Amino acid sequence: MKHKPVVAALLLFAPLTACGSAQAGDSSTVTVTVGYQSKTINTVTAGTLLRSLGYFEKQLNSLHDGHTYRVDWQDYATGAPITAQMTAGKIDIGSMGDFPLLINAARGKQLGKPTRLVSVTGYNLRGGLNTIVTSPDSKLASLGDLKGKKVSTSVGSAADGTLVRALQRAGIDPDKGIEKLNQQPAVGASALSAGSADALSQFVAWPGLLAYQGKAKALYDGAELDLPTFHGVTAREDFAKQRPTVLEAFLKAQAEATDYLNGHPVAAAESVAKATGLPAEVVYLYNGAHGIASFDPAIKPQLVSALKEDVSVLKAAKLTGDVDVDSFVDDQYVKKALGSDYAGRLALKPSASASEVWPKGASRTQSFKTPAELLAYVSAHQDGIRAAYVPDATTGTLWFADKAVWVADGDALLPFVAPETARAYVSAHGGARVVTYAEALEQAS
Repeated sequence: MKHKPVVAALLLFAPLTACGSAQAGDSSTVTVTVGYQSKTINTVTAGTLLRSLGYFEKQLNSLHDGHTYRVDWQDYATGAPITAQMTAGKIDIGSMGDFPLLINAARGKQLGKPTRLVSVTGYNLRGGLNTIVTSPDSKLASLGDLKGKKVSTSVGSAADGTLVRALQRAGIDPDKGIEKLNQQPAVGASALSAGSADALSQFVAWPGLLAYQGKAKALYDGAELDLPTFHGVTAREDFAKQRPTVLEAFLKAQAEATDYLNGHPVAAAESVAKATGLPAEVVYLYNGAHGIASFDPAIKPQLVSALKEDVSVLKAAKLTGDVDVDSFVDDQYVKKALGSDYAGRLALKPSASASEVWPKGASRTQSFKTPAELLAYVSAHQDGIRAAYVPDATTGTLWFADKAVWVADGDALLPFVAPETARAYVSAHGGARVVTYAEALEQAS
């Protein structure tokens, strides 16, 4: 079972006419300003989905503490502007990826406006939330082929961290071995389509979206790094201390949104799709019952350990100095908000990977024990399939069945996100061979 992260709620002590102040006031109206990233869909339990469900507002209304609460939801494309607004005292609670969270911690300390990591949203213990893609007709087939090429990414993001580490493992200097283009995700996607970038390293949901649209194909699955990556909720320290019950209300609401997503994954995907304009099929790829992301508001030790490992990447890029991760992580609010339920959530493990079909017009998906069984179903119902998903045979990363690289090994049909891992499997298994999707369908039928 997967749980959606509990978003840290920070309270704004300002009159209704004021905005983003951490100062306590006498007004009976309190505005809580929440910064979120609607299209970064692994934060939906602290943003898009939570907002649509109205759970935070309901929790605030149940406080009965003499205040009237108003929630100001502010949507941003990345974590950087959320951090800027938080350190300016204009946002109380924000959600972002792991590398931006570290920058959030560093900037907060530097400016005397400390922030704290109070919960986790979506995570992948192997790193599958980030993917390097190329154009559909690209001849690039491995990380080694990126040497000397133009690669777009957002410097300081988790996707940039994946790019740096992947290049290092491939023996390529991430600073001198490629021409790195520091671009926002949408700009990078346009650059890839225009041919001014040879590859794009980005975070959810851009790789899946571009692949679904036929505008890109995967070159490298971030899960090959086998290093956890996640998104989380950060709150201003002064806000949390001034209004702990409000922050706890936010975290309770996040837990409710997490449970809703787990209990109604298709409906949640449709809701997020409607709010963001993203295809529901792409949202489900990441946030579905067996999606790339797992959701759990608990701050797991392995995620904290990964955060500590990320500091060196940001330091090397001169984006931060040392970051005291232990002082940045503060789980007291989510523990209090969830009570005895917290220990259970902390112990939860990600759902096992599975092949899934989303039939047209269906409110539920159908799971299969093997990719070959899924292909047999798809072959028999080709006009009735909305989307089909299969897990990478080595990393478990879910991908669209018709976008995967398929390998036939005797009677077995094995999907891979990236061509390099498929070739590695073929090299290690005599008789195995790469086949087209059409050939895989035919063999399974």
